[in-house]
Amino acid sequence: MPMTLSWIIFTCIFGGVISFVFALMFLKYANSSLLNHMVSLAVGTLLGAAFLEIIPHAFELSNDVHQVTFVVLIGILILFILEKLLIWRHCHGIHCEAHSAESHFEMNNKGSFVLIGDLFHNFVDGVLIASAFLVNINLGLVTALAIIAHEIPQEVSNISILVNSGFSKVKALSFNVIASITMVIGGVLAFFVLDTLRSLIPIILAFAASTMLYVAVSDLIPDLHKKTAIRDSLMQVLLISSGVIIIYIIHSFLH
Repeated sequence: MPMTLSWIIFTCIFGGVISFVFALMFLKYANSSLLNHMVSLAVGTLLGAAFLEIIPHAFELSNDVHQVTFVVLIGILILFILEKLLIWRHCHGIHCEAHSAESHFEMNNKGSFVLIGDLFHNFVDGVLIASAFLVNINLGLVTALAIIAHEIPQEVSNISILVNSGFSKVKALSFNVIASITMVIGGVLAFFVLDTLRSLIPIILAFAASTMLYVAVSDLIPDLHKKTAIRDSLMQVLLISSGVIIIYIIHSFLH
């Protein structure tokens, strides 16, 4: 168990460091094309992790397959409702209508809404990573990889929103570090809670899968459709496929 906890803490910290480095680079060398490529790769890793790793493991751990699929469905509906209520909103582009600087200044006092949403989101990601590691190290690594791949464009986007909303670059990056710490907190708390309530792990995994599917299909893919040039579309397909292949290779290697 100490080894499992170490893996949880390490991957959460590693994800925070990677997203911070990319955010720092993006602020210095802003490149919307690179961000678009990262989003495409994230779509592939999220879909691959959900269908090749997380859902199959949830089936294996649960005596009720219908319960797992029901949780996936309910999870998607919950996320849709939360998004409609403007509680949790993912945006991965620099010029996102829902995340425009003017919108956030008027509705959320210079990006405060982004901060609250990011703190909550990172905490949940920590819980999902911990639940996967409690099944086995292999599933934990694949799940962490998919979440980190999604975290990078998300954190880059959030920081650009904060800067556009009036925050200094130093302050925006500082909030990125704080958000990363909440992922570690979520992972550690989930480790101790779920270790004694292992019957909840299949349900948490099913919710993790619903989160990945919803983010990929509802938030990331629509952003990609804004690029309609043939070259952009082909690159998106290639990178999405690459993300799936990466998960498949890791899945095959670890098993």
